Amino acid sequence: MANKSKMKCNSPTRSDRAGKKMMVKACSGGKEKLIHFGAKGYGHNYSAAARKSFKARHKCDTANDKLTARYWACKKLWGGKGKSTKSSPKGRKGKY
Repeated sequence: MANKSKMKCNSPTRSDRAGKKMMVKACSGGKEKLIHFGAKGYGHNYSAAARKSFKARHKCDTANDKLTARYWACKKLWGGKGKSTKSSPKGRKGKY
């Protein structure tokens, strides 16, 4: 289990929780919270269409609270131009 007191604020790392990809000690407004986000086993940021669909589905343009998993998934996993080489989930092949 992660020791929150030894972690740096707002710096995502690999999660130690089963089924989760990343974790972050989120710090905002004097509050601290340990957040696990992202589904392990699924690719992220693997195509422009998938990125657009995820951002629309999770309303990433309004994700401003650092104390939520949505904010971190939008920023860390699905933000940017697409860097992941991991392919889309088997059930999504061809759609994206």
